[in-house]
This record gives sequence, C-alpha cells and structure tokens, in this order.
Amino acid sequence: MHNFKKMIRTVCILIVSIAVFFALDYILYPCTFTRNDIHAVTSGQYDDIYMGTSHGKMDIDPQAMEAVSGRTGHNLCVGGEYSEDAYYLARLILEKGYRPSRIIYEVSPGYFTSEKEEGNNYLLFYHEFPLSRSKLEYFWDSVRDCNFRTMLFPWYEYPLSYELENIRDTVSKKWTGDFGTEDLKSDSQEYHESGFVERYPVDTESLAMTGISEFHKEDVAERNMTYLKKLIQLCRENDIEFIALVTPMPGDTLAAYAESFSEAYQYFGEFFAENEVRYINFNSDQLYPVFTHDLSAYTDYDGHLHGDAARDFSEILAQVLDNTYEFPTAGGVEEETEAAG
Repeated sequence: MHNFKKMIRTVCILIVSIAVFFALDYILYPCTFTRNDIHAVTSGQYDDIYMGTSHGKMDIDPQAMEAVSGRTGHNLCVGGEYSEDAYYLARLILEKGYRPSRIIYEVSPGYFTSEKEEGNNYLLFYHEFPLSRSKLEYFWDSVRDCNFRTMLFPWYEYPLSYELENIRDTVSKKWTGDFGTEDLKSDSQEYHESGFVERYPVDTESLAMTGISEFHKEDVAERNMTYLKKLIQLCRENDIEFIALVTPMPGDTLAAYAESFSEAYQYFGEFFAENEVRYINFNSDQLYPVFTHDLSAYTDYDGHLHGDAARDFSEILAQVLDNTYEFPTAGGVEEETEAAG
C-alpha cells in the first residue's frame, strides 16, 4: 500500500509538472513567423516549397514568382535551418497529405561545415510541428540531443521583458488560431504571408564586411550531407522534383573569398551531378550576369537582398526554373543547369 501511494504521488507530481511546463510554454513562447510557415504548408497545397537558410528567406518572394510562372509557392527558408530540419519539414508536409511538385533547396555552404548551436535552433521548427509521426522521429533524431533547458523551458532564450509584455497578444493568437502578420514586422524587415521576409534598404556606404564562414571540403559534416541525401531520396520516392539553388552574392564578397567560394561551388556541383540533381548557381560564370552583384541591391556583404531587389531576382528565378529565361549570351538561350556551378 505504501509503495502504491508513493507511485500515485509521483504520477501526480509528474502530471502537475507537465501541466505547468505546458502552461508556461503557452503563455511565454512567442508567436514566430515559423509558426505561420508551418501552419501554411500543413493547411494547403502548393506547387513549390522553398527550403534553406536566411538567404532564401530574404531573396525569394513566392508571390513575385507566381506572377511570372503561375505556380503557387511558400517560403520555408529561415536562418538556422539545417538539412535535417528541411528533411523533417518535407516529411511533415507529406504526412499531412500535401505533395508539392517541386522543392527548391537554397544551399548555403557554411551550413554544411557547421553544426546546430545549442539553444532555440533545436526547437525553431520542432516546437511548431503538430503532433505527428514526423515530430516524434524528429525529436528522436535531433531534438533529444539539445540542452535540457531548451526542452523544459523553450522560452528561456527570449527576453523575459518581451515575453511578459506580450503575454496577452501571444495567448490570444494561440487561443483563437490567429496567424496574422501584423506583429511580424520591425524597423528593418517585415514578414509576408508567402513566407518571404522583406528587408528594407540600408545605407550600403556604412556597411562593413564582417568575417564570412569559409568553406573547406574536409570540414563538411557527414550528418549534414546524410540528411541532404535523405531529402533528395524522399523527393524521388514521392515524385517531387528536387532543385538545388545558390542565390547571388555581392561581387566584393565573392572576390574577397574567391578560393572558399570556388571550392564550395565545385564541391556541391560535383555532389549534385553525382546525385542527378538540377543545380542552379547564380554566382557561376554563366549565371553571374543574369542578376546584379552590386552591393546596392543588398543589405549586407553576406548576400541578403532588400525587398525590391528580391522581387526582381524572384522574377528572374521563376523564368530560370521554368526554362523560359533568355540568357544574354552570344550563342542565344542555353541550358542553364548544365553549366551552372
């Protein structure tokens, strides 16, 4: 009897603890644009899904692309998205009964020579996943390795002053299922329903070139490449075209890190060729003239475009993807994917 009462007491403590953790998460974890993104792709069908890092998030405007090609799309890119995250995002979309005809994956070489940092990078996507098999497997493969504070207190990296100030709005949006974008705007950028984050122009004369993460093929993490291969295979198994994309960079940055970029582009060019993947690199010799590399189109030396430039780039990207872009070469229209990279 004593052991039974002890067991009941332990179970009650666990239930209360879980309830407290859930309540704190509900009122303190903010409504991020990732919440909107995952809701969008698990609630509707799109022709194209864009995955990748902050370069894709701020350079690709699905609405501008749809105006050219007529293809619907949603931008699932975000800074901190590794190949394993993209893989489970794709798994989740398929599990929810939706199948895009294309996944366009923006490749940032530095994400393949580094690993996830401890903290909310582990929960950025997982936290917003609805209960599903994908979420359980995602937890087992990735999230269980993160700092225990991240699992028990997912809000701990957000400033408490911000959380407390916005509790009413946070709870209201979660309770009512509000996925509006009004609050997802700052002095420097704004989020759009298509998943595109529009950055506002900056004074480029005041920009400084900070250290860019250099690429060396011997530093490539096997885990990152394993999940990239799994994502490619998942697309093949579900009759989804997988396309690899490198977005344009400022010319000054490409020149300053010429050897690093050359090694990265050669490495991925060979990898995607071996895996029979279409590879479009806007910094390659053929595609370099297609879009400006002047710093005035960017908001930093790292390659994030401002809104107007991103829309211009997206219109060109839509044509390149659909093989309708007329390349400005003496020989006329060329097959861009064979030469890109």
